[in-house]
Amino acid sequence: MHISDLAAQAGVTVKAVRYYEAQGLLRPERQPNGYRTYTEQDVVVVREVKALLSLGLTAEQTYPFIECLRAGNERADVCPASLTAYRTRIADVDRRISELTELRAKLTDLLTDAESWRTGAR
Repeated sequence: MHISDLAAQAGVTVKAVRYYEAQGLLRPERQPNGYRTYTEQDVVVVREVKALLSLGLTAEQTYPFIECLRAGNERADVCPASLTAYRTRIADVDRRISELTELRAKLTDLLTDAESWRTGAR
């Protein structure tokens, strides 16, 4: 299939497919005329990458999942490296939650202080 067909079936733009290819996530075959051809497996890969990116993983962090699929697994997240990638992303989210909680507390304190000062209740 051609790039536009892949993009349509996977629910992404042609630009996204080119980006995934540039990142090494897709390895299309080349026809003698230079056109790239994609397979149904590439559709699965692109859908998986799209889903993982929506979870905040980077393109680089999707490699273990794609390699898991290429190894013949039905799911991209059953390999040890994929599980490690999940754990790493969860740790990143936990760290960000902590940072945001601290930021919220600081902002709340500043707001309370500013409101008290404004009303003369210093």
